Amino acid sequence: MKKAILGAAALAITMSGSAAYADGHGNKCTNERWTKIMERGKMVVGVKADYKPWGFRSESGDIVGMEIDMAMAAGAAMGVDVELVSVQSSNRMQFLEQGKIDLMIATMSDREDRRKIVGIVQPNYYTSGTNVMSPKAVGITKWEDLRGKPVCGKQGAFYNQIVTERYGANVVAFTGNAEAKQALRDKKCVAWVYDDSSIGSDLASGNWDDYEMPLMSEDDNPWGLAVPLEEKDCVFGNVMSGLSFNWLQNGQLAAWEAKWGIQPTQFLKDKSDRYADWLTK
Repeated sequence: MKKAILGAAALAITMSGSAAYADGHGNKCTNERWTKIMERGKMVVGVKADYKPWGFRSESGDIVGMEIDMAMAAGAAMGVDVELVSVQSSNRMQFLEQGKIDLMIATMSDREDRRKIVGIVQPNYYTSGTNVMSPKAVGITKWEDLRGKPVCGKQGAFYNQIVTERYGANVVAFTGNAEAKQALRDKKCVAWVYDDSSIGSDLASGNWDDYEMPLMSEDDNPWGLAVPLEEKDCVFGNVMSGLSFNWLQNGQLAAWEAKWGIQPTQFLKDKSDRYADWLTK
């Protein structure tokens, strides 16, 4: 597989007549990061280590989860080893920009402003909306109930500003999920604002029986994995785009979802139906 991928890349470069060739927008592709990955035989992938079950620490200290399975599958398809690096919402794009990681699969919502910083490939592989987890005793029933109240959040999350501006919540942002949720337990805030997918997983764990997700989710936003911006439309981006498509079409993402005990999402079902092979329908 590695030889086949390298051969395809070499053919594209040869056909261009130079060491660089144009992407679909007329820009020159040097494929610098891709070439480094293939030469060293290892790809460094930024993943979450505090977002169970997409990326978290096992009892042995290893990072495991659905997105880690994605990273390992990408490495296997490329014929390279994978090194995992824990990232946060506040630093994941910077790590990719600065070359500390080669690929980022880290529960990142695909936003217009983020597309100017990192190369978010299509198709998107997952989705989530914004909601809160709060003690049942607090009795939150509508978003307006957050107005003027302290709400725990995660640094770097785009919805912190939305909840502040739209509903007047006083968001107190923490570096990590664990710190934010501990602050919620310590009653330093009335709610924890985060992705509904993660909150649903917490509530299903049995560790938050006195808490609830009481609101209708808002701002549903697909997730995207990312390569360096300059390689989005080059070999690296195209390979990852192809893998994402295949995982949606053949049901692999849904299989990983089931493996990690995640409630099946309509998003993956709809994508699987949309991309299904017409001869098998």
